[in-house]
Amino acid sequence: MSLKAAIYEGLGTTEDALINQFHIDVREIFTTMVGIEDLLRLPLLTDPRTHFSDCITAMVGFAGFFNGLVSLHIPQSLALKFTSSMIGMEVTEMDADVNDALGEIANMIAGSFKHHLSKEGHEVRLSTPSVVTGEEYVVTTGAMADTLTLLYDSYDEWFMISIVVELE
Repeated sequence: MSLKAAIYEGLGTTEDALINQFHIDVREIFTTMVGIEDLLRLPLLTDPRTHFSDCITAMVGFAGFFNGLVSLHIPQSLALKFTSSMIGMEVTEMDADVNDALGEIANMIAGSFKHHLSKEGHEVRLSTPSVVTGEEYVVTTGAMADTLTLLYDSYDEWFMISIVVELE
C-alpha cells in the first residue's frame, strides 16, 4: 500500500510528506474542475481493490526516470455526478462525455503527480488518458510495494486513486 523506500529517496521526500502534498493537489483539482470542496480522504484499512463492478477507471501512464501509472477508480453513479458538475448539465448515461471528463480528471491528477516526480530535475512524460468501464473488470498494474493508494468519499460514495511507481 506504499511505495518502496528507494522511490521516496529518489523524490527527496517522505511517504507522509508526499501523501499530504498529493492530497492537497487532489483536493484542489476536484475543487477547481468538479466543484467539490468537501472531498473527504478516508483511511485505507485494507489492500486496494483490483476488481471493480459498475465502475469506471481512467488511467494515465508516465515514463522517464520514473515509470508507472496513475489510475482513478470510481463508481459509475459518482462518475455521472462528477461529469454533470463539470459540464454544467445533467448526465444520466455512461457516454463519451463521462469518458472525457474522467480522462481529464485523471490527466490533471497525473500532471500534478508528475510535478512531484520531476521536482528533482527528473524527466517524466505522460501518456494520453485511457478509460475502462463495465459491469465487471479487473485492473492489475504492479506489486503492492510499488503502489500508493488514496481512498476518498464524495456524495457518500468512495473512489480511489492509485499510483504505481517504478524506478527506471
